[in-house]
Amino acid sequence: MWDFPRPPRLEPVAARVRVEFNRVVVADTTRAWRVCETASPPTYYIPPDDITPGLLVPVPGTSSCEWKGRATYWTLRVGQRSSRNAAWSYPAPSLSYLLIRDHLAFYAGRVDACHVGDTRVMPQPGGFYGGWITPDVVGPFKGEPGTEHW
Repeated sequence: MWDFPRPPRLEPVAARVRVEFNRVVVADTTRAWRVCETASPPTYYIPPDDITPGLLVPVPGTSSCEWKGRATYWTLRVGQRSSRNAAWSYPAPSLSYLLIRDHLAFYAGRVDACHVGDTRVMPQPGGFYGGWITPDVVGPFKGEPGTEHW
């Protein structure tokens, strides 16, 4: 991932991408996109049509990415369990990232499991970044201790 570019590269994902929470498959797609950015594992964006309807509730607050624009956040509710800010999206991304407009990215550490193909991912360290770590991605990553000023 140290050879990932700045600005970040947007690329289609050929593998199946899944997200699970409270024993429910929340998202399942073969049409995901990933954003590859220097110092971070890839972030996976899932089309809204491939997410189970009615499980995500928008929450107040936004954040800003210098490349993609303003992000909005979503709480995931399945049965009696919920995960605040489990996902985020870009309703009006910059021109270079229009392909991920309204797609959702999930924090792997705020759901029960995320998979790329048959591989269960590990969450990116720290509380802010949402990259998914697979065996083919080598750190160190933003979010680990000592990386606050990267």
